[in-house]
Amino acid sequence: MLSQPSVPLPSTPASTATALRGVSTRNWRDVYARRLVVTDLLVLIWVVFGVQLLWFDVDFGDAGASAMPAEMVRGAISYTAISVIIIVAWMVTLTVYGTREYRVVGSGNTEYKLIADASMRLFGLIAIVAFLFKIDLARGYILVALPVGVAVLLFSRWLWRQWLAIQRAHGKYSSTVLLVGSVPSALHIARELARNSDAGYRVVGACVPTGEVGGTLGDTSIPVSGSVDSVLEALAATGADTVIITSSDDLPPKKVQEIGWSLDQGRQHLVVAPSLTNIGGPRIHTRPVAGLPLIHVETPRYEGRKRFSKRTFDLLGSGIILLLTSPVLLVVALLVKLTSPGPVFYRQERVGLKGEPFDMLKFRSMRANADDELAALLEAQGTAEQPLFKVQNDPRITSIGAFLRKHSLDEFPQLINVFRGDMSLVGPRPQREGEVALYDHAAKRRLIVQPGMTGLWQVSGRSSLSWEDAIRLDLYYVENWSIMGDVVILWRTIRAVLVPGKEAH
Repeated sequence: MLSQPSVPLPSTPASTATALRGVSTRNWRDVYARRLVVTDLLVLIWVVFGVQLLWFDVDFGDAGASAMPAEMVRGAISYTAISVIIIVAWMVTLTVYGTREYRVVGSGNTEYKLIADASMRLFGLIAIVAFLFKIDLARGYILVALPVGVAVLLFSRWLWRQWLAIQRAHGKYSSTVLLVGSVPSALHIARELARNSDAGYRVVGACVPTGEVGGTLGDTSIPVSGSVDSVLEALAATGADTVIITSSDDLPPKKVQEIGWSLDQGRQHLVVAPSLTNIGGPRIHTRPVAGLPLIHVETPRYEGRKRFSKRTFDLLGSGIILLLTSPVLLVVALLVKLTSPGPVFYRQERVGLKGEPFDMLKFRSMRANADDELAALLEAQGTAEQPLFKVQNDPRITSIGAFLRKHSLDEFPQLINVFRGDMSLVGPRPQREGEVALYDHAAKRRLIVQPGMTGLWQVSGRSSLSWEDAIRLDLYYVENWSIMGDVVILWRTIRAVLVPGKEAH
């Protein structure tokens, strides 16, 4: 088993707790939802009426002197009415589909998916109604307003997320959480919530079987607020609005049911955390059977339609990127050749899908025969036994190589590997045979999917991550792969390449 990386858990001083309760009193969920309503409405007014003005000019601007002013006025009035109806219908649809619910805002892709799905269904219905009743509806609403409206809505929600993440980093606009369960399970949930602060859960107390009030949860600063039998008293003392059941070992079903009954409806919430980690939402399906909320977890599969869609995505993506970046690649090749002796390309055998070796291509960023020095450098820095052969302040890197590595330009020849089918655009990073030999059972699961040019751990810290964190992120990708996830990782990769952080080297 992999060791669990230590994550610092913030304390909750009295001043912060007071601020949190103030936000709760005003109900941060309603405040945030109302702000989303305002920005959604402004976006839709701008988009829909902008399309009306553009399309109105197109429809009537060419009429010249033959168009009667009265007809133009009637046309403008009719289009204005249609625009208002579309805006109202769009706002209602976004509400019905729960795009502003606190359960989906702030983190994950569900919020974005709901916005796109609601918008597509609305305009599909509009198109059907217009066809059935032979309504002469301007095509611009569907051809322009739909894609532009969805794009601007998503962008506005993304901006709100950046603001919300900052607020949550300071303990605001978050659910205050009381953990209830065994000490190991409560510690695990607390660490995961601390690692993902943008999810909006801030732990303010814990109820564990020992119930030593005044103590702390394990080696953290989270106060123990009582035993599992004093949840109501702990809720009143901490002001928490969410109870998370971390384990059921000391909580029989009737006790959990009583806790749920005792919570204030609409203000306090009950969450049950199963003993599952690193499981993506699409793989989880809840099915109530005989009053039991059974959770079905699909096993990851990588054949048939999923494999075909990923290969098609890789083939088209790598081909298009190669065509678009070919001038830049030629310039980089010349710089490598002119700045240091040796070949332009660096070939190295890496381990790919199902353990099959292949030759991975890169622009050479080190001096010739740099591999002969690797073992001594790893031994010197004490990392020869870790399956992540990274040398800090590597003396083998050339002058142009440091720039290429920081901006990941040395990786671009791997587009040829992707086009040939050796690699994928997104996936776990392919490693050397010596690194793979050090894999434990969990790490070997990296090999059940195609290795990638970029991956989840590369856009989550790159070289600054420990091996434990890198493998945790790679395994999450392996278990929960999706095309939409690949698109998000590629977008984050572009941002990392254009604006590399201090951890890039």
